[in-house]
Amino acid sequence: MRSPLALTIAAALGALLGVRAPGALPRPATPPDLHPMAEAASALLASLTPDQQGQAAAPFDDPNRLDWHFVPRGRRGLALKEMSDAQRIAAHTLLRAALSSGGYLKAVQITELESVLHDLESTPTYDAAHRDPMNYAFTIFGDPSGDAPWGWRFEGHHVSLNFASSSGRCAPTPMFLGSNPAEVRRGPRAGLSLLADEQRLGRRLLDSLTPDQHHDAVLATEAPGDILLHPGVRPDALGEPAGLRYADMRPEQRDLVEQLITLWTGNLAPDLAGAQLRRIREAGLDAVRFCWLGETAPGRPHYYRLHGPTFVVEFDNTQNDANHIHTVWRDPAGDFGEDILRRHLSESH
Repeated sequence: MRSPLALTIAAALGALLGVRAPGALPRPATPPDLHPMAEAASALLASLTPDQQGQAAAPFDDPNRLDWHFVPRGRRGLALKEMSDAQRIAAHTLLRAALSSGGYLKAVQITELESVLHDLESTPTYDAAHRDPMNYAFTIFGDPSGDAPWGWRFEGHHVSLNFASSSGRCAPTPMFLGSNPAEVRRGPRAGLSLLADEQRLGRRLLDSLTPDQHHDAVLATEAPGDILLHPGVRPDALGEPAGLRYADMRPEQRDLVEQLITLWTGNLAPDLAGAQLRRIREAGLDAVRFCWLGETAPGRPHYYRLHGPTFVVEFDNTQNDANHIHTVWRDPAGDFGEDILRRHLSESH
């Protein structure tokens, strides 16, 4: 059991980073304030030339809104490298409006890992020019200044942030964050380790299990080569949640589950994180399950998942000798705002 001082420190750090204190999962007193995000998106669009607006703007019902991915590829939108300094400032203002300070720094550091990959992959006769921290694109779907549903995406290698907003509600999934290398082991950035807390807390939960709990949680000794809910796969493809139930955990293990939940939701701005935490709590924590696939020794390929009625979180560290992390947060009912759009249509008619 953690001391009052430790809980106070956790709460203070949570306030600083936009992460809720573990164990609290509080109910926000008011609906999330979505005006800063809408204003930032409108300001970004207003800063663009007509040609740039043609790249960055699309109707909300554009099928491309659902075409997310995390690999280096050509993609719809206006890339940071195609913006002026003032436009890039506006773009980062939009990111900061939707993310906590910790979530924003995490996303930006992931883009900066492209410079590490450029140095690692380039040779005297080959320039890995596709590894470019400026090759991340913004797309805004619909009109953020109006009353109709709208959304936006920020995407590139190892980052895919997707937001949909309607009637005072916001859906923040799919949200993909990856890190390659997970830990930089040589060069000027040696020691940089992104998504380390996601790694650490998942392993702490595994290591805390009793033999009977271990039997329920560890579903396979071989990890999948990647996340299972990759682009094009709906969250319900997993079927019913599998693994060890939150209801069957000891208090300290439940605390670790709640820390993991607040870690993912805490990437969002506090208002948005609070709304997601409320949905998770109201759906029932007892139904949440934790499972592990792969080897259990540190440094070996592994995968874990938290799966509840309103969310699925996957963590996969199998590639590049288990030094390459993929994570994703999906919503079985609300990816791309499906649930809030249904509610919008119902309320509008």
